[in-house]
Amino acid sequence: MFGQPRPSPDPTRFLIPHPSDNRKYQRVNKHLLQPVPMARGGAVEPVLTLADALGSGGSNTVESIQRSGQLVFHCVGDTGSVRGPQTQSLVADKMVADFTEVHPLSVPHFFYHLGDVVYSFGEARYYYDQFYEPYREYPAPIFAIPGNHDGLVFNGDRDRTLEAYLRNFCAEAPVHTPEAGGLLRTAMTEPGVYYTLEAPLVRILGVYSNVLEDPGVISSEGDPESPVSDVQLAFLAAALRRAKQDTDAGRFRGAVLIAVHHPPFTYGGEHSGSPRMLEDLDNVAQKAGFWPHAVLSGHAHNYQRFTRTVGKTQIPYIVAGCGGHAITRLRHDAAGAIRTPAQVTDSLVFENYDDRHYGYLRVTVTETQLKFEFHPAEDGSSEKTPDDRVVVDLKTRRLITA
Repeated sequence: MFGQPRPSPDPTRFLIPHPSDNRKYQRVNKHLLQPVPMARGGAVEPVLTLADALGSGGSNTVESIQRSGQLVFHCVGDTGSVRGPQTQSLVADKMVADFTEVHPLSVPHFFYHLGDVVYSFGEARYYYDQFYEPYREYPAPIFAIPGNHDGLVFNGDRDRTLEAYLRNFCAEAPVHTPEAGGLLRTAMTEPGVYYTLEAPLVRILGVYSNVLEDPGVISSEGDPESPVSDVQLAFLAAALRRAKQDTDAGRFRGAVLIAVHHPPFTYGGEHSGSPRMLEDLDNVAQKAGFWPHAVLSGHAHNYQRFTRTVGKTQIPYIVAGCGGHAITRLRHDAAGAIRTPAQVTDSLVFENYDDRHYGYLRVTVTETQLKFEFHPAEDGSSEKTPDDRVVVDLKTRRLITA
């Protein structure tokens, strides 16, 4: 089950008040990583298909997408608000409005969440206000990867890391959880916190970048004492090798994306990039002989887009952490401006940004193109004009005009 059958007014306040977490933050070990739970079933590359997530009608929906030759979906992270439902509802309502498109090809088929679903410590008691209620009218599956706040714990915390996330996103069956209250949405059935979401025309390889504010960590990084194993590196290697084999053999036509909560690159502000995590991602791609068509992240509470050149390949690195939690300004110069495009390194260009508005990504995939659009929620539900857009030619792997 997904959205409610009848629309209802947005709430004006949380059902459960969210007091300040300042004292809990003081009890957080800022250097303590958490172990990565093994995926269900023990597969090196755990896979969840869109057809399975949709239930009994899934195969018909997938066949319809394949016949149409186009898939649309939503993507954003950092949605949980601790101040009230208004900012979350602003984004969610505009996303829901996309389902009223006249042309069936333009209707989204799912929402992929880039982490930090619930603040500040992924508590079960806040899942209704910060997740189920804002998306009560979203009539499609919601997939996710966890962010640092979904797994963050403090000294004396009675909940284990990721406990509520695993119950609500990694259930063995689409059950109704206590966190959903009286709403119909059932738990998602992801096989773990790292997995491949397989849909027509797209594969999204999601990994968990752990609980630190900065940087993101997806492996032991060569430290034998690290609580983080290298299971996610093995997963990425297997997934990218399979993507290469299937693409080369013509069994798969479409885009391969990597989703990770902490961004490899950011342009200042409150969060930095994660160079050692980027090194892990690069090493796996080089060994597999297959680079993703794009890398999506959240964590920084704004919108940023970079273009990275790897050989003859241009790869968008997009930060979309503006789904409802407090917007964060970037590092502006003395005149209060950041002029884009800005050449960061020989191989990296900072292309565009929005650090004032909440919003989301609308992603469109065909056999030949991958298109990202950033839609600010403040434009209102009836506005369909994105503030930023980038298109990747899937054959040449270069950025093009749509």
